[in-house]
This record gives sequence, C-alpha cells and structure tokens, in this order.
Amino acid sequence: MAIISNNSTIGEILVGPAKALFIDEISTGLDSSTAYQIVNSLKRYVHIFDETAVISMLRPAPETYELFDDIILLSDGQIVYQGPRENVLEFFESTGFKCPERKSVADFLQEVTSRKDQAQYRTSKYEPYRFVTVNEFAEAFQSFHMGQKLRDHLSTPFDRSKNHPAALTTQNYGFKQELLKACLSREYLLMNRDSFSYIFQLAKFTFNAAIVATLFMRTEMHHNTVDDGLSYLGPLFFSVVISLLSGLSELSMTIAKLPVFYKQRDLRFYPSWAYAFSTWILKIPMTFLEVAVWVSITYYSIGFDPSVGRLFRQFLLFMLINQMDSALFRTIAANCRNMIVAYPLGLFVLLLLLALGGSLLSRGTVDGIQNIKSWWIWGYWMSPLMYGQTAILVNEFLGKKWSHVLPNSSEPLGIAILRSRGFFTNAYWCWVGLGTLIGFIVLLNILYTLSLTYRNPIEKARAIKYRDPHNDTQESRAGEAIETQQRENRTSHHHAQNMGENQNKKRGMALSFEPHYISFDDVIYSVDRPQNSEIKYTLQFTLMRAINCFKGRKG
Repeated sequence: MAIISNNSTIGEILVGPAKALFIDEISTGLDSSTAYQIVNSLKRYVHIFDETAVISMLRPAPETYELFDDIILLSDGQIVYQGPRENVLEFFESTGFKCPERKSVADFLQEVTSRKDQAQYRTSKYEPYRFVTVNEFAEAFQSFHMGQKLRDHLSTPFDRSKNHPAALTTQNYGFKQELLKACLSREYLLMNRDSFSYIFQLAKFTFNAAIVATLFMRTEMHHNTVDDGLSYLGPLFFSVVISLLSGLSELSMTIAKLPVFYKQRDLRFYPSWAYAFSTWILKIPMTFLEVAVWVSITYYSIGFDPSVGRLFRQFLLFMLINQMDSALFRTIAANCRNMIVAYPLGLFVLLLLLALGGSLLSRGTVDGIQNIKSWWIWGYWMSPLMYGQTAILVNEFLGKKWSHVLPNSSEPLGIAILRSRGFFTNAYWCWVGLGTLIGFIVLLNILYTLSLTYRNPIEKARAIKYRDPHNDTQESRAGEAIETQQRENRTSHHHAQNMGENQNKKRGMALSFEPHYISFDDVIYSVDRPQNSEIKYTLQFTLMRAINCFKGRKG
C-alpha cells in the first residue's frame, strides 16, 4: 500500500512494490488535458498489473470522469454512494434528483448533497422542496440494489482455503537480481550527471602527481645511504596522504543522497545492501583510473625500483588504500547523517590514521626516542593505514636497487632504511598488508550497509508560528506570519535582537511541515489540442461574429 503525498511522485511510487495506491488531488495546478493523460495512464497501469488505485479529485473534466471504474462519493464523513460509475445517476434518480443533460456528472455529484445547490436538481416540481440530508442519502443507499450487493459481499466471510499461495507475499523485496541491476543502473546515471566532480578529481590527481614527480625527480634521488632512502619515503608517504584526502569527498556526496535513499528504503523500493553494493562497485573503475594516472606519472620519474612486479604491487596497494578510505568516509557519513557532524569527525579520524600509520610516529624506540606511547599502541595495530603503508615500503625497499650492503654493515640498505623508522623488514608484510586492506574494505562496507539499514534520518527542522497570548483569536492567528529556522539564520543582527526582545511576548508552535520557496524563469507550458480543433475554433469564431452582427442590427 502506498499513500502518495507531496513528498513523493506518482512515477516514483509506481516503481515500488505497492499494489494499492491512494492518491490525493493529483489534478491541483494541472490543466484538464494533463490530468486526463495522468489518469488514463494510471487506469492502464492498474488494469495491466491488476492493482487498485483510489484517487480523489475535485470536479474532474467529463472525459476524465469517464475513465473511472467505480465512484466513492463522500460527504460529511459518510459514504453517500460506492459502486460502479454507471449506476451513480440511477441511485440519485431513485432519491428524486436528476443530473441535467448538459451538466457535468462530477459537478452534479459535488453539488447534489449541498444545501445551496441541491434544489435545482430535484425531479418533482409539484411537491414542496425539502432538503435531503447526507444521513438520508446514506440510508437510501443501503436500500439501493448496489448498496445491498455491497453489504452482502462484505458480510460473506472469506474462505482462506480458496486463497492462492502466491496471493500474499512474505518477502519485502521481489527479484533480488533485478533490484541490484536497477541500483547499479541508477548509480551509473547519477555518476554521469555528476561527471564534473569526477573529472575534477582526476585532474587534481594529475596535477598533484606532476608536482610530486618534479619535486622528487630521479636525477636528484640517490640510492647510497640511509638518508637517501628516507628521501624516497617522503613521496610514498605523500602519495598515501593524497589517497586519503581524496576520500573526504565521499562525505558530502553520501550525505547529499541520504534523504532520497531513506524515502525509497522506507517504501521498500530496494534493500540497503543493493544500494551500498552498487555505490561500492561503481567507484572501483574511478579508483583504478585515478591510481593509474598517479602511478604512471610518479613511479619511474621519481626512480622507484624498476621491477614490473613491484610496480603492479604498488599500484594494487594504492588502489586498496583508496577503496578503504572511501568506504571509511561513507560509513562515517551514513552514521552521522549530517555534514556539520560528519566533517569534523572525518578530519579527526584522518588525523588519527596519519598519526598512527607509522611514518609520523614510529613504532617502538627509534634512536633512543619512543614515539608511539604504550597506551596508544593498540591504535597502531588497528590502523589500516599502518598495514598499507608498511606493505608499500616493504615492496619498495626490498627491491634490487636497495639490496647492496653498506660499508661497516651486515644488512642490505633497504632493511637498514626500514629498521631506522621502525617498520617491519620481512617480505611477507607486503602480502599481509594487502590482505588486511581487503579485510578492512569488506568490513567497512558491511558497516556502511548496516548503517543504511538501521539508521533513520535526523529530524527535520520545523517551521515556527508565533502567537500573541493576549490576542489569540482565530482572526489574529490567521494573519500571523510563519517564519522558518532557515530564514532566522539569514536575518540581520538587528532583527535577531528584536526577536530576542520579543521572545517573552510570544510563544511558538512547531508546524508539521517545512516551507519551501520556488521561483521560475522562462517557463514554457504547452497544452495538447484535440484533433479537428481548428475547425471547431473557426465555427466558434464565425458564430460569435454572427451574434455580434445580429446585436448590431438589433441595436
């Protein structure tokens, strides 16, 4: 069941699994032609998919009225008539009221129960007129043959043994694969619409990669001492930082899409895991492209180990760090649900990852200085950046360029560089870091899915209507202005002072809606004309000229 209000559109509701549609006043603000097309489409939809639609309309056009199968006429909270459209005039004729030949049936039904307009529709001109109340109409409908048929139908108990097993579903969602394809297609469409942000992100990666490549040019980078190795640690750490900062954009993009997601989730359009999975999967090609641009520009220009295998391992590790970072910030955004809360928390988590990643603060004691305190070592082991950064450094400094042994030393230069900063020196740490990053990606995306499933939107700000307790009459309340919290934030300082002075004089009431302000520019509106309309308009124009000429001669 779906109740269509101003928070959703008819087309959006039709996509969902609802089999009963309750639509209120869809013709408001529309011309008769557009209203006819909408109702005609709804009629075809409910007949094809065997669904039910209850539509309330105020004075529909005759051609729109003819599209309805059944009529429910309500007046003063009572059902005056409920049944097929073809029998509604028959019922009122049985009560002594008849619709004129050239009168719209919808207008007749609107006016026949009104005390002001009822008298003109009575059939007996010789008996004194008496107003027929709504209660009398309702009682007359009970004795009408359609009312008796409806009462008999409702009084007959339903035989559950004749019910088809597939008549009632026990699942919230239907075809899981089709829903996943729909979510993937929708996410792809959103990415196309927001292609500028992705192009800008790619351009930013290209620009930063060019800066890093020129700053750490291989002609100035040597492989002779431990200090030379620490110079290579700089661009690797900077590359990791750039990958982390790129994930901050997920905060705003995720929070911006949450209101629509919450509405469609509550309407059972698709499960949360389909939405989360499509967001994750379709970001992988963009990550691939960004990291490919970065590594292709920086790897050989800086002078990292020329082994192709180490090149691809570094590329894969940077991809996993980027994916982990995106999943982390998506999870933060889904839990905070507000940019004001999510952005400071995201920066705080980012600083923790950088501080406990092993580069800014070393593990254990290095050169007699203990960097990471013992009570913070748990954060070091829980930081996904530590595993990714360790894997990248081990992949680089265990290569052939760093395999020579320094004088007065018994270990290769690469191991000495890693040991000087407190990093692990075993080769298997490259694969440990790779596997740990994959685990963090899966874990964070699961947490993101759980957040989408069980978290609800933050309560919206409501409009505030101020009242004067000394003059609280109905007439005065109708003329008071409604001011929203957003408008209060945009007011001047002088106005804020006046509001503070009058705070004791007024009391507020929270309204259940949020006002919106819409403006239009260069609106072009067209209405379909029926066929042979030119002939009809020509006849009308000719008739008007003939009438005017006749009036002129008569005058």
